[in-house]
Formats: sequence, C-alpha cells, structure tokens
Amino acid sequence: MTPEDARSYLNYLLTLNLRQEEAFGPLALAFVKENDLGQLGLVPEEQFNLFMATATVFSAEPKRYTMKLELLQKALQILPSTRYDDPELGRDLEHLIKKTQSDLQRYSEAMKVSRPQTLDRQSLIVETDVPEYFLEIAQKRASTYYQEKYRLTKEAKTAQHFGGTPKKFEPEKVSIHKEFPGACAPFMNARTNAFHLLLPFDLKISRTPEEPLEGGIRIFYGKMGYSYPLRYEMGKLCSYHDGQVLDVDLQDPNLIFVSVSAIKDPEFPQALSENNPSIPPELVYPMAILEHTGSLGPFIQVSCNVKVWFDASIVSILIQGAPDLAEYGLQGGTGLMTRSYASDKVESYVENLSQPWQEGLSFNFINLHLALNPGIDKAVIPSGTPIFSVYPVLNRQCYRYIDRRAMDQPQ
Repeated sequence: MTPEDARSYLNYLLTLNLRQEEAFGPLALAFVKENDLGQLGLVPEEQFNLFMATATVFSAEPKRYTMKLELLQKALQILPSTRYDDPELGRDLEHLIKKTQSDLQRYSEAMKVSRPQTLDRQSLIVETDVPEYFLEIAQKRASTYYQEKYRLTKEAKTAQHFGGTPKKFEPEKVSIHKEFPGACAPFMNARTNAFHLLLPFDLKISRTPEEPLEGGIRIFYGKMGYSYPLRYEMGKLCSYHDGQVLDVDLQDPNLIFVSVSAIKDPEFPQALSENNPSIPPELVYPMAILEHTGSLGPFIQVSCNVKVWFDASIVSILIQGAPDLAEYGLQGGTGLMTRSYASDKVESYVENLSQPWQEGLSFNFINLHLALNPGIDKAVIPSGTPIFSVYPVLNRQCYRYIDRRAMDQPQ
C-alpha cells in the first residue's frame, strides 16, 4: 500500500465514522493492527484521529476494553507529536485511560472464580474395551472437529468488538459479519468442555435396505412403544432370535436398517477376532458393535461398552446427542444417570462392587440412542464425528432454585 493509497483508505474510514456506519470499527481496527501507520506515511494527526475514532466505537462491554485501552494509549503516546498537543486534552485522555483500566480491572476480578478450599474434585472413572481410543484419541478428534467447523475468521473476530452503532440491513457486507456459532461462548463451551463419544467407523441408519456399508447390517422393526430385531433370509424378513418368517414387507415405514463401515481412523488399535480369525482386522470392532446394537422403539441403541463410575450422592451424569446431529438427519436421546444401572442381575452387582475403589460409587453405561428425523430416509455419520456428549452435573439434592424475591426477605 502506497502512502497515497493509505491516505485514501484513511479518508474512506473516517467518512464511514462520520456516517456512523457499522463497518467502520471492524475495518479501522484491522487497518491499525495490520499496518505500521508511520511507515505508510500517515502524519501524527491522522494517526491520532484514527486511534481516537476507533476507540470510541467499541461495544460497551468490558471484555472489549483491552483493545480499547491499547488504542487510547497509542493516542496518548502520539499526542505530543501532533498539533493537538494540549495539557487539558492530555489530562482528559489520561483520565479516560485510567477509567478504562479501572473498568477492566473490576471486570477481571468479577470474572475470577474462587474455588472453595473444601471442594473435592470428583473423579469419573471410565471403563471401556478400548480406553486409549475413547479417553484420548476420540477426545482429540472431537476437539479438531469442532475447532475446524466453528473456528472464526480473522475478520469475524475483529467484528466481535463492535456493535454500538445503529444497524442497517446489510447482509452482504462481510466486514460486519460476527454472528457465527463459534462466537457464542455457551454454544462453544457445550462442545469443547465435554467428554465426547464418537466412532472410528462410519455409521448408517436408513429406512430402506439399499447401499448398506461394507461392515455389516442389522434390521429392526421400530415404532413408538415397540421394537423387534429382524434378519433377512431367502428373500424374507425373519425373527433375529429364532428365524421365524414374519409377514413384514420391505417397504414397511417402521423398518430401520443399521450398517457400519470398516475402521476409518488410522490410530484405532486393531486386532484379529478370537472367535473368527478370517474376519479382517478393520472389520472386527465395527462388527462387534453392530452385533450388540439394540433398539428402543424408533431409537437405535448403539452400545460401545463404555461404563462410567461416579459418586451419585454428589454427581449425576447427563448424556446428550451432539448438537450437530440434526445436520446429519438424526436426533439423539438425552438421559440423566443418577445411580447404578438398574436392569442387571444381583451377581453383576456383587462383581461390580468387589474392588476397594468401587466403594460408594455408582456405575452406568453410556449408550448412543439415535433416530432418524421425520422426513429423513437415510443418514450417515462419518468416522470421527462427535455423536454424544457427557456432562457431569450436580445431584438434584445438592442444589435448589430460590425465588429472587425471597432473598430480600429478613432471614
């Protein structure tokens, strides 16, 4: 950029400022951050005007004050080199800097979370057949997935700092675009501050049997209130349990077809099948998961044999379908695990509570419950896609909701 180009662009920016255009803040801040204004040939007065104009249009939000403070300090530093140099103006600018510093300090103190000295960190003990995958590799895959999908552009990050000017209908003006999912802290926290379950292979759920994935297929009859596993033999649908031929047409809208691919994640540990060594290693785990797949009405239950141990007197475990499942045509069931698994045999509980570390802990299994959305005939979840998330929450007895008005009453 030549000095002539820089001065022309500066005049354009200041014109936007005079018109109170929403685009001024993002464009001006990007210009200041990406260029050395002195080397571009802008005189001190021009630099001062740009610093001050940009500093005054930041959103009135304390988390933006760091950038605002930096611009005010640059303006104060260059003030003696300008013809505006005046003791009263300098004092006013110093007072504004001190006020901004004070606001920023109070904001920072309010944002600090003090941890009670008596607070004990809860341990959630995960028991699974493939711990190195579910506890390490899968979490890295989920983090990469969300970062790549929702990472903000440099322009979007800059636009976040501004929003005080009156908005106009300008959907095509990219410089002011800032309302992206990745810019919403609660939205991103739900994705980045959770334990995620995902699979190292593709999973397909459909209402018709066409084009199943190569790792195998399971068939279920499922509707609200009832489900049953089926198999396809000699051109007929039969009972999965005893082979009885059933009068169910392949076009029945209640049929659900589930299939899996071979392992797609190169870091997933593979091994030969102990029962059938002829199965390729890349199909052993997907076929094992498929074999243990069940149904709950219209929902398919995918079990990865992931068991979680927790102190149910303090913590409950919330499991939720990933927020992005709708983009794949699916919905996920939500569950709250509050105590030990309730559908097993007494012998299982004796075995599960035989170790010293298990004393006082509850256990439960994290299963993936998936259903096709209405109007959707097939859905494929690619390998490495977060499917379910796990959130520890306080046990219901450990908190209470209080009417705000009650806090003003004498205790």
